[in-house]
Amino acid sequence: MKKSRFTEAQIMGVLRQAEGGLAVAELCREHGISTATFYKWRAKYGGMDASMMSQMKALEDENRRLKRMFADLSMQADLLREALGKK
Repeated sequence: MKKSRFTEAQIMGVLRQAEGGLAVAELCREHGISTATFYKWRAKYGGMDASMMSQMKALEDENRRLKRMFADLSMQADLLREALGKK
């Protein structure tokens, strides 16, 4: 997964500036991001505070770990089924 150039605090700062009344085009030019990136951030992080963002990150990490664990276990189950001759 690609690592973001911006931290959660920086993203929150950009979103707060936009809420403060700065024009989106000017804000994007100032921070070196595209308008599409800004609107993705607003859709994903809009209305959140820093603690909610860190909680969401933790949940995403746990979800990623659980998906990997499920994939490993299902692969093991398939191998066992194949070894026992029951398909």
